[in-house]
Amino acid sequence: MKEINVYLTFDGNCREAMEFYKKCLGGDLQLMPYSGSPMKVPEGSGNLIIHARLTNGNAVLMASDSMPGTPIYVGNNFWVAIACESPEETDRIFAAMSEQAAKVVMPPQETFWAARFAMLTDKFRVNWMFNCEKPRS
Repeated sequence: MKEINVYLTFDGNCREAMEFYKKCLGGDLQLMPYSGSPMKVPEGSGNLIIHARLTNGNAVLMASDSMPGTPIYVGNNFWVAIACESPEETDRIFAAMSEQAAKVVMPPQETFWAARFAMLTDKFRVNWMFNCEKPRS
């Protein structure tokens, strides 16, 4: 297996969400609206995002808006896990992502497995984990 990427689906606010994630995580954001695809889409939905890709080093987050007419059901069955390089990076990203967060599940702290770990549900109802491993001895 080469890699596993997270793919998120939004209900019309993919552009806003991915721009927020870019602000928090940095990197290069590519957005393709439905109007840029050969697909026929309902009138007025051309500005919805058919594919978004945020890349920062080896980290990749992908997303899209749901197909027009397809309902989205936000669930609690997934978390996006970010492996941070330092406790400071963990704190920085957590602080940015917690802007208007729906819920802080666990504020940044040391755990038995991590130098720094935190969890939150962001303003788009997406669950995030931030983990900085303890140095190996």
